Amino acid sequence: MTKKSIEQILFEKAVITKEQLDKAMEESKKKGMSVGKVIVRSGMATEEAYAQAASEALDVPYVNLESYIIDTEVIKLIPEAMAQKYKAVPIFKIRDILTVAMVDPKDIVAIDDLSRKAKCDIEAMLSTESAIANAIEQYYGTSSSFDDVVKDIDKENRFKSAGAEFDSTKLAEIAEEAPVIKLVNMIIMQAVKDKASDIHIEPEETRLAVRFRIDGILHEMFSPPKHLEPALMSRIKVLSKMDIAEKRKPQDGRFNMKAMDRDIDLRVSSFPTIYGENIVIRILDRGSILMGLDKVGFTGETQKEFEKFIKYPHGIILVTGPTGSGKTTTLYSALSTIDSEEKNVITIEDPVEYHLGRIRQSQVNPKAGLTFAAGLRSILRQDPDIIMVGEIRDKETAEISVQAALTGHLVFSTLHTNDAAGALSRLIDMGIEPFLISSSMLGILAQRLVRKICDKCKEEYIPSEDILKGLGVGQKKGFFKGKGCSVCKNTGYSGRIGIFELLIVNDKIRKLIVDKASSDVIKKTAIETGMKTLRDDGLDKVLKGITTPEEVIKATQEE
Repeated sequence: MTKKSIEQILFEKAVITKEQLDKAMEESKKKGMSVGKVIVRSGMATEEAYAQAASEALDVPYVNLESYIIDTEVIKLIPEAMAQKYKAVPIFKIRDILTVAMVDPKDIVAIDDLSRKAKCDIEAMLSTESAIANAIEQYYGTSSSFDDVVKDIDKENRFKSAGAEFDSTKLAEIAEEAPVIKLVNMIIMQAVKDKASDIHIEPEETRLAVRFRIDGILHEMFSPPKHLEPALMSRIKVLSKMDIAEKRKPQDGRFNMKAMDRDIDLRVSSFPTIYGENIVIRILDRGSILMGLDKVGFTGETQKEFEKFIKYPHGIILVTGPTGSGKTTTLYSALSTIDSEEKNVITIEDPVEYHLGRIRQSQVNPKAGLTFAAGLRSILRQDPDIIMVGEIRDKETAEISVQAALTGHLVFSTLHTNDAAGALSRLIDMGIEPFLISSSMLGILAQRLVRKICDKCKEEYIPSEDILKGLGVGQKKGFFKGKGCSVCKNTGYSGRIGIFELLIVNDKIRKLIVDKASSDVIKKTAIETGMKTLRDDGLDKVLKGITTPEEVIKATQEE
């Protein structure tokens, strides 16, 4: 099959007309310039449209560099002079293959030269000349730290006076300046590298504080000068499509980027304070959410029983725990094990945190009348097999969930209770008939997150008598902690894992539910029939050297 030219593709896609193409070819001959340059410079087609047509003609992937945050370690693989010479920018590296954005991805000489310099194979992608020029300006040069980038921004005198007022047009201009873009990208990239769940940008009286929440704990990472507040806030607002001129009301937004070759969703919240707008960015890493149940922390019988529930044709599975205990991760991990080609899986969430393939996801919108209850009613008319309700907050949602389970649907949802047995009492307190709960409920999973010991600085130690007493063990050996190192930022911990308590609703538990037994009685009976409590599961993970006694005691204080 004959390959089409770029110009032919543009014509077929109705980007340019036959007359424009003829005119461009004529101008090309007169000026000794390529047809492509004539088309772009004359405004017949945008640079991006031309590049996308070139991508199709050359059979090379097109890359939008603006959607990437490039790791500084990757940038260092190609010197700036070489990047300028070949109009090429490294994007990411996987094993021995470096992916590079180029204006001419078919330039064999350039690819060979880049490969020799980077000491790895090159996979070329196509991007626009202006995007590559912007990336070179943004990522190269002397700026290699937060402080260096701040100095670059401070070269512009208009930032110097703290509290300076800018109109929305000026703020929009500031948000697009290369040093400002670079600073925000560096903050996000560092947060992703550090596996932070949230970025806090906090205005104080005389300074700004940038803090990362890592493994549930906030750490101050960087303190930009107060006068950079308009630049930082404006850039984040532009990215998340917020109103940059609105500073008196809370706003919400979101955007996505690629960082370290991963799709990262960022959910942004602004909140006015007496010293300025407080910004919190929730980092949602799609790659980290879709993990196997064993990676979440399930082990042994708890994992087997929970996996068995997921295969049931109908019933309710509840996940309980406080905010930030990993309930969403568990539910998404469970949904990802379901064959969605054979099943119709629909969710109603607040908000949709991660986008899952082949699953219909919806988000509550109270202003439009789409509550959990209203959404659930509509979902039942969509021929679902499996339904995930983000949270049961009221009697109406609980009643519809129970009816859905009783009419042949598998329902996943969450509740805010301290333990598994407490969820049953909560549903009864909401006004749900006990016999309906006992008939529909399969099981309830309570969970908490504990920090994992850093593998790089793990060492054996003997806990204090108070700790051993709190954990309810007599042995003094076989305990581990992290002494602190550069990898874990001297915390002794790296990453988090779940501890679980799975209450299986068997015949004994069903009778207790119908009899309106207290949650204490239900919990005691569940333990007698083999339930492992949160504390028990935590202790198992302590004795396996996964976490510390202190973490388990802190996470299970109410037991």
